[in-house]
Amino acid sequence: MNLPLVGAPHDRLDGPAKVTGRATYAADFSPAGLVHAVMVTSEIGNGRIVRIDDAETRRQDGVLAVLTHENARRMHPEGHGFAFALMLLQDDRIRYDRQPIAVVVAESFEQATYAASLLRTTYESEPPITRIEDSADRYTPEEIFDEPADVTRGNPDRAFAGAPVQFKATYSTPVEHHNPIEPSATIAEWEGERLTVHDSTQGVTNARKRLATVFGIPVSNVRVISPFLGGGFGCKGAVWSHVALAAMAARAVGRPVKLVLTRPQMFGSIGYRPRTIQSIALGADRDGRLSCIMHDVLSQTSTFDEFVEPSALVTKMLYAAKNVRTTHTLARVNAATPTFMRAPGEATGSFALESAMDELAYAVDIDPIELRLRNYAERDQSENKPFSSKSLRECYRIGAEKFGWSERDPKPRSMRNGRMLVGMGMATATYPTNRAAASAVVRMNEDGSVVVRSGTQDLGTGSYTVYAQVAAETLDIPIERVRLELGDTDLPPAPLSAGSMTAASVGSAVYEAASALRERLRKGEKAPIEARADAKPQEHERYSKHAFGAQFVRVEVDPDLGEVRVRRMVGAFAAGRILNAKTARSQYLGGMLWGIGMALHEVTRFDERTARIVTANLADYLVPVHADAPDMEAYIVEEEDPHVNPIGVKGIGEIGITGVAAAIANAVYHATGIRVRDLPIACEKLLR
Repeated sequence: MNLPLVGAPHDRLDGPAKVTGRATYAADFSPAGLVHAVMVTSEIGNGRIVRIDDAETRRQDGVLAVLTHENARRMHPEGHGFAFALMLLQDDRIRYDRQPIAVVVAESFEQATYAASLLRTTYESEPPITRIEDSADRYTPEEIFDEPADVTRGNPDRAFAGAPVQFKATYSTPVEHHNPIEPSATIAEWEGERLTVHDSTQGVTNARKRLATVFGIPVSNVRVISPFLGGGFGCKGAVWSHVALAAMAARAVGRPVKLVLTRPQMFGSIGYRPRTIQSIALGADRDGRLSCIMHDVLSQTSTFDEFVEPSALVTKMLYAAKNVRTTHTLARVNAATPTFMRAPGEATGSFALESAMDELAYAVDIDPIELRLRNYAERDQSENKPFSSKSLRECYRIGAEKFGWSERDPKPRSMRNGRMLVGMGMATATYPTNRAAASAVVRMNEDGSVVVRSGTQDLGTGSYTVYAQVAAETLDIPIERVRLELGDTDLPPAPLSAGSMTAASVGSAVYEAASALRERLRKGEKAPIEARADAKPQEHERYSKHAFGAQFVRVEVDPDLGEVRVRRMVGAFAAGRILNAKTARSQYLGGMLWGIGMALHEVTRFDERTARIVTANLADYLVPVHADAPDMEAYIVEEEDPHVNPIGVKGIGEIGITGVAAAIANAVYHATGIRVRDLPIACEKLLR
C-alpha cells in the first residue's frame, strides 16, 4: 500500500457526523415515554434543611414526582478516592453550595423547570470555611496514586543551609471550574432490575461498576452508553450525583428520565481544580546547579471526601538534585469535592516549579534554558530508573529556534513594541505516560470490511480516527474499510479516558487484536473472522515513562493599564510515536490555549460569608476567547520509544497545558520586572 496510515494527518472519521448533527450525544437519545427531570440545588454552603415545601410544585400540570431527602429511596452512596461520595438526598445536611436537595420530574422540560422553581426550602445556616488558610482541619493524605504523599531523598534541609545560592517563594493557584461545551447529561431507563444509562461520561466501564454498587444490583444488569462527548477534561471522569439521581427518578416514575445540568449547576457537584498554596525552596551553587529542591503543597478538599491535587509529583523527577523533599497537605473546606482537571497536579505544580526556576535563573544570571540544561536529569532519580526515552534537549533546541529565543534581551523591562512592554518567557512541559488494561475485538467481514470494537469513549480527541489508523496499518488495508464501535459497556471493557492513557491503553489492544487477526488470515483462515486482545501493562516497570516538551511565550503588557496580551506561543513536544499529526497538533494547541486561561483569566470566586459561588456562569467566569488566541505553533519532536507500550505512544491530551502558566508569568516578569506568584495574573497585580 502507498497510503500513509499511523502518524499521517488524516481527517477525523467522525467529523462529518458532528458537523451535520448526526452524532448522538447523551442528551440526544429519546427512548419511548421519555420524561424530564430538573435538579434543585442548595442556596447555602453549610448547614441543614429545616423544611422543604413542595405542595405547590406537586400541584403543577405534568409533574410526576418530587424527590427529596424525606422520600428518596435509601441508597449506597458512600465512596472515597476515585469513587467520590455522592449526594443522593439521603439526609438534611448541606455540605457545600449547589448540593442537590431535590429532583422534580415532569412530562416536559418546561413543566419540570417551572415546577422546580416553586419549591420552597427553609435552611438553618452555619458559618462555613471557604479559605484553606482558615481551615483548622488539615492532614497529610495516606497516599497519592498508590505512592506516598510525602517523599524525601537525601537531606534537603542540610543541603539548603549549605547552598551558596538560596531561593524561597510561595506560589498559589485558584479554584478553577471545567466548562466543556456539552453540559453533563444523563438519560436513565429501567426494565425490571436492568438499568440502561446514556451518560456524558469519560468512562462507561467505571460508570457501570459504580451504578451497580449504588443501586445494589449486579454489574451485568447495568449498561452505560456514551458514543460522543462534547468535552470532558476530567469533570466527566467520575459518576457524580446527578447520574444516580436520574436513575433514582426513573425508577420512581417507571419511565425513562432525562436530566441535564444547567451551566450554573456545572459549578456544583462535578468537581473542579482545587486551590493550592505551594512553597518552593531551591538551593544551588553559583553556577546554578541544584543541590536541593523542597516543594510543599497545601490544597483543599471537601469536608466529607478526599481528593489530592498532586502538585509536587512533577518536582520529584524533573531536575537532577540529590536532595529533594515533596509534601502534600489537605485542608477541609465547605466546598464540593475537587476532581481531575486537565493535567491535575502537573498544571498547578509546573507553575510553581517553573516560575521558581526562572527566578533562580535571574538570581545566578544564567539564561533560563541553560539553567535547565545544567540541571538536566538523565534518569528519574525519584524512582531510580532510566527514562524509557527522553528528548527534552531537542524540545528546548527546536522550541528556542522556532520561537526566536536568541532575540531576547535578558534584562527585565528592556524590550518594547512602541509603548507596549515586551516579555519573553519559557518553561518545561512534562506529563507521565500512563497505561491501564484494555480490551478490543477486531472483526473482518466477508466483504473485507473491518469492525473494531472497544468499550472506550471519544472525548472529542479523535479516538474513532486513530484506532482506525492503527487497525488499517496493522492489517494493511485502506482506512476507509475500517469502522469503529465505541462507547458502550456491551463492548469489550476499557479504562477511563483520563491521565492521557487512552491511546496507549486502547491503541495497544487494537494493535494486538489486529495483529492476531492478521496472523490467522496469513495461516489461511477465511472471513468472517475476529480476534480479541486483552492488553495489560507490565506489573513491574523497568523504566520511568514520561512525555516532555518546552513552552515559549511572548507577551505585551500595557504599562499604564496592566493589561497582558499573549502575542505568540511556541510549543515543542516529544511524546513517542504520534498516531495522527493533525489531531495531535490540535491537542497540543488546545492545551496551550487553556494555559492562557489558567494564567490570565480563570478563577472561581466565592462569597466568603456564605461559601456561595458568585461566578457560576460564563459571563463572570472568564475563559479565553478568539480575541485572546495568539499566533500559536506546536511542533512535534520525533521520538521512538521501544519500551513504553506495544505501539510506542505517549499520552498527549494533557502535556500541552503544563508549563504554559509559568511561561506566561515568566514573560510578564521579563516585560515588567514584576513577579506575580498568585494566579491569575490580573491587571491590578501589575499596577504598582
